[in-house]
Amino acid sequence: MARISVLVVDDSVVIRRLVSDVLATDQAIEVRGTAPNGKVALAKIPLLNPDIVILDVEMPVMNGLETLVALRALYPKLPVIMFSTLTERGASATLDALERGASDYVAKPANMGSVVASMEAVRAQLIPKIKSLTSRGLPVADLAAPSGMGSAVARPTAPARGGLIVKGPAARVDIVVIGVSTGGPDAVTTLISAVPSTFPVPIVIVQHMPPVFTALFAKRLDTKSALTVSEARAGDRPEPGTVLIAPGDFHLRLQANRGGVVAALDQGTPENYCRPAVDVLFRSAPEAYGAGVLGVVLTGMGSDGARGAGRIVDAGGSVIVQDQATSVVWGMPGAVVAAGFAAEVLPLDAIGRAIQARVLRNRSSVANRVGSRS
Repeated sequence: MARISVLVVDDSVVIRRLVSDVLATDQAIEVRGTAPNGKVALAKIPLLNPDIVILDVEMPVMNGLETLVALRALYPKLPVIMFSTLTERGASATLDALERGASDYVAKPANMGSVVASMEAVRAQLIPKIKSLTSRGLPVADLAAPSGMGSAVARPTAPARGGLIVKGPAARVDIVVIGVSTGGPDAVTTLISAVPSTFPVPIVIVQHMPPVFTALFAKRLDTKSALTVSEARAGDRPEPGTVLIAPGDFHLRLQANRGGVVAALDQGTPENYCRPAVDVLFRSAPEAYGAGVLGVVLTGMGSDGARGAGRIVDAGGSVIVQDQATSVVWGMPGAVVAAGFAAEVLPLDAIGRAIQARVLRNRSSVANRVGSRS
């Protein structure tokens, strides 16, 4: 099998060497070339014909955003992973890049203490993303779980197609919980921007992102949505018309108490190599809301959310997933489908309407009239 060819673009010789050395440890990947800036990279792409580009954000001559815009015009399908710093400036530039068509991003190591630790941090993030983004068309089993994670499959396999798969009770929906990873910022923005301000239940989201990124993403989403969007804090109450986003490096759980339901945050053990983890949120939601949970699993690598989707379905709720054609990576949604937990498999632009239809289905005629006017 041909190896995955990579072009590494970064103005730092040290970083180019570190990334090249990391990728050289995997026999399925080869670094076909490097470039110190975007101008050189654009000249090398037709010569090297890489399968994927690793692109620094801040570079002289031609920075990452400028390069990405030019690259997308010439090579609209070529996967691009942004290599960014864990700073507000780096996070902002990375979100700009994702809006302009970058496939995903990896944070540069900071304060790791040693070269070995830095290399391991990059390896753990970068290699799985390279393989996922260059493996479209592989069976769900190959995309669903990184090596050593185990399987989430506990139900019969369902076909990967649009439409109804598993019939379930039409319980009244009291909360929508969303899990998403690779390709998530665009997918979530598309989904949430389609929801009206009159939406009668809260939305809670786990997007796989590091600290700083989640806060900035919440602020951006708030400006593009009719709903009120914020990064979740401990003790926040999910309210109708609001969206809470799990903060980077913290699991988010929903807990019922005498005053209602509140958000609880913790830095417990990562699940599916993730913190925040979708499974953590999805497990907690039916404990707080019973059958009144509608789960949504959007584009993302791995299988985070599949086990939690089973908890939602077992409690009487239902789960909608994004289809393969509109997903950047069909790992997370595909794992839910393979486990037999998906009530519907829909293209991204249809999911917002499906959510609203389910939320309004068992509400009063007044609620339905409000929704129809929005």
